[in-house]
Amino acid sequence: MITGKYLSYYNELSKVIPKKNLLHDSLNTLAFGTDASFYRLIPKLIIKVFSENELQFALKKAYEHEIPVTFKAAGTSLSGQTLSDSVMIIASHGWKDYEISENGDKIKLQAGIIGARANLLLKKYGRKIGPDPASIDSAMIGGMVSNNASGMNSGINENSYSTIKDIRVILSDGTILDTSSKESCNNFRNTHSKMVADLENLSAKVKSNQELHQKIVHKYRIKNTTGYGINSLVDYSDGIEILKHLMVGSEGTLGFISDVTFRTLETDVLDPHNALSLMIFPDIRSACEAVLVLKKLGVSAAEIMDRAALRSVESVKGVPAYLKTLQPKATALLVETSAKSDEQVKNNIEAIKKGLETIQTELPIEFTSDLKEQKILWKIRKEIFTTVAGMRKSGTTPLIEDLCFPIENLADGTSDLINLIEKYKYKEAAIWGHAKEGNLHFVFTQNFQTQKEIERYDNFMRDIVSLVVDKYDGSLKAEHGTGRNMAPFVATEWGSQAYAIMKEIKNIMDPKGILNPGVIINDDPDIHIKNLKPIPSIRESVDKCMECGFCESVCVSEGFTLSPRQRITVYREIERLRQTGEESHRAAELNKLYQYAGLDTCATDGLCYIKCPLDIDTGKLVKELRHEGHSERAENTALKIARNMDKVTAGMRFGLNTVFYLRLATGKRVFGALATTTHKITGGLVPLWNEYFPKGASTIKTKGQKKQPVANDSIKPKVVYFPSCITRSMGQSKDQSNEVQITQLTEILLERAGYQIIYPDNMNSLCCGMAFSSKGFVKAGQEASDKLEQALHTASEGGKIPILCEFLTWHVEFHLKKKI
Repeated sequence: MITGKYLSYYNELSKVIPKKNLLHDSLNTLAFGTDASFYRLIPKLIIKVFSENELQFALKKAYEHEIPVTFKAAGTSLSGQTLSDSVMIIASHGWKDYEISENGDKIKLQAGIIGARANLLLKKYGRKIGPDPASIDSAMIGGMVSNNASGMNSGINENSYSTIKDIRVILSDGTILDTSSKESCNNFRNTHSKMVADLENLSAKVKSNQELHQKIVHKYRIKNTTGYGINSLVDYSDGIEILKHLMVGSEGTLGFISDVTFRTLETDVLDPHNALSLMIFPDIRSACEAVLVLKKLGVSAAEIMDRAALRSVESVKGVPAYLKTLQPKATALLVETSAKSDEQVKNNIEAIKKGLETIQTELPIEFTSDLKEQKILWKIRKEIFTTVAGMRKSGTTPLIEDLCFPIENLADGTSDLINLIEKYKYKEAAIWGHAKEGNLHFVFTQNFQTQKEIERYDNFMRDIVSLVVDKYDGSLKAEHGTGRNMAPFVATEWGSQAYAIMKEIKNIMDPKGILNPGVIINDDPDIHIKNLKPIPSIRESVDKCMECGFCESVCVSEGFTLSPRQRITVYREIERLRQTGEESHRAAELNKLYQYAGLDTCATDGLCYIKCPLDIDTGKLVKELRHEGHSERAENTALKIARNMDKVTAGMRFGLNTVFYLRLATGKRVFGALATTTHKITGGLVPLWNEYFPKGASTIKTKGQKKQPVANDSIKPKVVYFPSCITRSMGQSKDQSNEVQITQLTEILLERAGYQIIYPDNMNSLCCGMAFSSKGFVKAGQEASDKLEQALHTASEGGKIPILCEFLTWHVEFHLKKKI
């Protein structure tokens, strides 16, 4: 319940923003307030904004009321930078515009476009955007720029900071600055002359301080996303250019990035020439020595993996068997070289082998250009995190840390890191990373349920800080952003002078301190171990969920009710409250709201399983919960329906035809009014009619009903055709009445292709079972799928004849493939 100034704020917002997009109930604030980090704050109010005008209005009013706000797009950030206990503004839907110019050399992207989508738009030009984070298939442009995302190949020269051309930003007072518009820049210089002057003076101040200037230049020779990007104060003198580049990596603490224009990069997608090698070295030190050579030779990738990382994937299907036989300290480098021709690639390979001939390897160095073999080798690298995370104990959290050593210190730094991991007994920890940049990731699992374990993590992190900063002058965060996770240590890494500059930047651009407070700049030395997200053990089917959000980009109910991540988040909290007996009123509200948002609106289509790095099917959880909620009477009714599918589909055809022809007879307006009234009177039992309702499908004439078979049928290739219950029941809508029904069209296409069509016996009584199993009717679903399995097995002569099913979801197809 919102009160005080938040209620006043809400009332003002509701005059412009629809109330359905202003969420303050216990379920939605929890669900939309979560992100991929291991922290939790629950907002008082969620605001879904679909346009720049809505966001600008929300920000202006927040500025007037001095209400803190946090911006969120995909919520895939790992360091706790998209959390709030005040107001969360979500800008993901409706922020999808783009503009490609100069034959693909530039692309303007709104904040809600997924990174991979941007590359898909640029593919035909042979171009791509610079940043390539591991989350690119889910992360959105606004978040990628706010974190100064880089990735495996982008390094420091092709990250967001280095490839940005222009930006459109909304500041804390609601002012819009578009750096691509001279008019906007001139207006801004007039209305915000003090801000521009203050930034320019800050730049001059830094440049006049030789010690600080040199420190900044020195720190940014390697990857660094700790604190604000104060290299902008060194690289630029103009206030607007400084502001533009300060926005990169500012994590929503200086303004909202509405859109960004990137300078794009050439890609080898149109004409690839590359080779890949998995090199095995006896230990970390020799692998790191090899990296120094490889960096000078200009390889496109050099990914390091320690023995623990290799061990975690050695049983993954398809990976080389020799991984299991490697000695305890063996270390791998996955090295890619690319060029504009195969001949040049061959020359590169020879140069690499010659350059490494004095460094000992466990196996001979071999490169491959075979795409299938390359895919297997990349699989080793890409599955490290998921395998380690998947093996963790229920109730523990997988943590990924991200740091960078100067390349010349990589061997010593990595060895010391391994010693620290062993000291704190993180036995499952694995190290990998972008070695040619000195950028390492390491994953370990942590239990936050006891104070002793929290202290263990705290001490470990403080020793990591000491190692990276004091001993090697490295970066505590190379790619993942500062967030709350590293906020207490920004001053430690940068020193008092640079940290004071960062505080000045925050005061200049966000004088009221309302933008994402607590992120980057935070005076609490223990904030990294506060507000930890509870991960109770609830069910085996979803206990491994990391709440990364990768599932959300394919979920059909995301944006309507909840995404798979949000369903698991809320269910975890419901179970936690049940287990502890805490907050009974809140638990009751969550349970009540979860029925519709969590259970009734999940499609259970399994698309989340495809995207999930841990192969979690949230639909399985939903089906389990639906099943547990069914009475015996409901189960028996479902069984009866499943056993009479021929009558059910016939009834559907009759009902649809009745509606269709009544509508033709009475007219759209009259019938629409009658249908709406009927829908209301029956409490939604009768579906709400719309003009796209189809008529009933025509009855399919199976082989036995056809006339004399064609003489040459016996020599035609055969195909078993099983039309789903949907296409056996639904025909065309009124505006499609002249089009051929899908089952008839399929027959025509197959016959033109020279196939003899075989229908399963008793086809009209068959069903894949998905309609039942998806609703949690396990017995009915199993019986229906078993019956279909037998019919298809018989019709296909034991699987010899191919089977065509024209309207199955991926989940149904996967289900049947496992059974047949």
